[in-house]
Amino acid sequence: MTTNHQTSAPTKAPAKAPAKPSWLKVTYDQKKVDKMTDLLKGLKLNTVCAEANCPNLGECFGSGSASFIILGPNCTRACRFCDIPHGHPKDVDLLEPLRVAQATKKLGLTHVVVTSVDRDDLPDLGADQFVRTIHAIKKLNPKTTIEVLTPDFQGREDCLDKVIAAGPDVFNHNMETVRRVTPLVRNRATYDTSLHVLDYVKKHAPKNMYVKTGIMLGLGEKDEEVYQLMDDLRAIDVDFLTIGQYVQPGPKNYTLREWVPMSRYQEYYKQAMKRGFKFVASSPLVRSSYKAKEELEAVENK
Repeated sequence: MTTNHQTSAPTKAPAKAPAKPSWLKVTYDQKKVDKMTDLLKGLKLNTVCAEANCPNLGECFGSGSASFIILGPNCTRACRFCDIPHGHPKDVDLLEPLRVAQATKKLGLTHVVVTSVDRDDLPDLGADQFVRTIHAIKKLNPKTTIEVLTPDFQGREDCLDKVIAAGPDVFNHNMETVRRVTPLVRNRATYDTSLHVLDYVKKHAPKNMYVKTGIMLGLGEKDEEVYQLMDDLRAIDVDFLTIGQYVQPGPKNYTLREWVPMSRYQEYYKQAMKRGFKFVASSPLVRSSYKAKEELEAVENK
C-alpha cells in the first residue's frame, strides 16, 4: 500500500512558482560547453539541450553528447510547459540530416538522440526528415545506436510506419503528464493520441526496437493518476519510462505547482519497476534523452 500525496492543482493557479531548490543549481566545465556549442553552430544544428533550456546542458555538452532537434527551431504548437520557440517554421533543410550525421561522427557519439519540433504545416508532418536523418547517421556511423523522440504525428499511422521502417533502436514519444492535466498543458496533443502512437509502434516495430515515454512531475498530478498512467503504459507493453521535474521556463508558461521531493521519485521508481518496465529513470533532473546511451546499454547487457 502506498501513501497518497495530495498534489492536485488548486482551483486557481498560484500567483508565482515556488522558489527553485538548491539541487537545480548545477556546475560544469564552461570551456567544454563552449567547444560543443561552437561545433554545433558551425554545422547549423539545433539541440534540445540549448533550445529547451535543459538543466543538464552542462553535463551533456561537457561529456560530448547531445540530442539534436531537426526541422528547425520553431514549433507549430504552443504547449504551455515548453520553452521551444513558436512561430512560422522554415522550409525543410534537406542537408540537415547529413550535418547531424557529420556532427555525430565528429563528436564520436556511440548513441545519438534525434527529436524535432512539431511540423503540422508539412504534408508528412516531418516523418520523412526523421527517416532521412536516421539513414544518414547509419551511413556515416554504422556502429552508432539511434533513439528518436517524435511528435505525435497527429496519430497518423503512415507517418509512424515510415519512422519504424527506418530502424531506430529506440522509439520515444512523450506522454508528458497524466490524463487530467494533459489538456491544461499540451496544445493539440491528447492523452489518447499519444497512447495510440506508443501502442501502434509497439505492435508494428521489430522485437529489438524499444518503446519509450516520459512524464514531468509538479504540474498538479496526484499519485493515483501517475499510477493509472503507468498501468495504461504497461497495458500496451511500453519498455522504458522516464520521470523528471517540470521546471517552469518563464512567467507566461504553465505555473509550477510543486517541487516534488526525492522520496516521491523513489516511490514512483519502485512502483514502475513492480509493473514490469524494463528500465525506469526517476529523479528531478531526469529528461527524456538524459543518459539515453546508459539506459539502452543497461537493458541490452542484462
